[in-house]
Amino acid sequence: MPSSDPRYSQSHAAFARAKTLMPGGVNSPARAFGAVGGEPLFIDRAEGQWLWDIDGNRYLDYIGSWGPMILGHGHPVVVEALAAAVLRGTSFGAPTEGESELAQLIVDCVPSVERVRLVNSGTEATMSAIRLARGYTGRPRIVKFAGNYHGHVDSLLVAAGSAAATLAVPNSPGVTPGTAADTIVLHYNDAEALEEAFANHGPEIAAVIFEPVCGNMGVVVPTPAFLEALTNLPRENGALLVCDEVMTGFRLALGGAQERLGLEPDLTTLGKIVGGGLPVGAYGGRSEIMAKVLPEGPVFQAGTLSGNPLATAAGCATLRTLRENPPYEKLEKLSARLEKGLVDAAKSAGAPHVVQRMGSMVTLFFHDSPVRSWSEAAECDTARFGRYFWEMLDRGVYLPCSQYEALFISAAHTEADIDATVAAAKEAIAASA
Repeated sequence: MPSSDPRYSQSHAAFARAKTLMPGGVNSPARAFGAVGGEPLFIDRAEGQWLWDIDGNRYLDYIGSWGPMILGHGHPVVVEALAAAVLRGTSFGAPTEGESELAQLIVDCVPSVERVRLVNSGTEATMSAIRLARGYTGRPRIVKFAGNYHGHVDSLLVAAGSAAATLAVPNSPGVTPGTAADTIVLHYNDAEALEEAFANHGPEIAAVIFEPVCGNMGVVVPTPAFLEALTNLPRENGALLVCDEVMTGFRLALGGAQERLGLEPDLTTLGKIVGGGLPVGAYGGRSEIMAKVLPEGPVFQAGTLSGNPLATAAGCATLRTLRENPPYEKLEKLSARLEKGLVDAAKSAGAPHVVQRMGSMVTLFFHDSPVRSWSEAAECDTARFGRYFWEMLDRGVYLPCSQYEALFISAAHTEADIDATVAAAKEAIAASA
């Protein structure tokens, strides 16, 4: 937003204050709107599919707190569970039955998970899963894929070297070359590169970690050949397959992307929806692997607020609702309607485009061919996306503030909301040229 725009004057003042108190004025970089220019909106409240900023402007929300709000904001079942939990106490530092209830729901819903450990975030989940994979196999190296984001863990916050199957290099100050040296970065959807990595480094590879459906380079879906390589190569070489479902868990199906795609990973990481909008993460897998975690085994992992009673209450209420009243058929129909509408809108404006979707995750890429990897995503017209973002915001539609983030549809959205969004997109895409 322009700092002089009177529609956002209170957000402008709030951002000016925040910048004096926090780096960049935010507590997570994506919130700063750096990828689209301008200044971020400060949100006052949310309900269902709607957001209101502190200037009183209302928006259709397609971020959903970056994924967790699959039921919509302020779902009454979740609010009621939280209210009851607050009255019992906010933190005990001791076991509660709520932790076991949430763990049981995860085990019941996710086919590959036999035992689980609760943590506080998706980053903690992936960090812990990587440590466990190394501790279980006794091997040092990890394979990841460019464009897959697994949180700000040092060993995973790395970029590819000069060739597809080279060891990684740090892509953030503070990540040491030694930390990055045990991570191999490959291209997503490149089965041959994965085969080459195992041929060159197989006895040293502890695990392959991947997003079963990408959402942090926009929505990118794995090819059948890539899925086959992921299924077979780690197992054949004594490595573990770690499925990062922080974003896709409980969203693409009750059992996550692995249910939808027929995957059987050794370890799974979860976040976002598993906490119903509160800070929760989890990692789990086969019993014999999880038995290596302290205090049952030697692999250390701990957290004072892990399994916090408020977070487990919200998570249990959300997962119970998803299991008892599954929204997935509705989400599929709404998302397909939006996908078609965005394609039609881009065609009518003559814009280079491809719309990629899996379930209720959607991305409109300003690109003239399918996006299958980070190198192809990086070819998108990000400047045009920035203009499109602001044109949509001016029309009351709040999208992710980056070409490389998926938008999320919630069970609170309606067909009328989708149609209004498509109508706005027709104008916004044309105006963004």
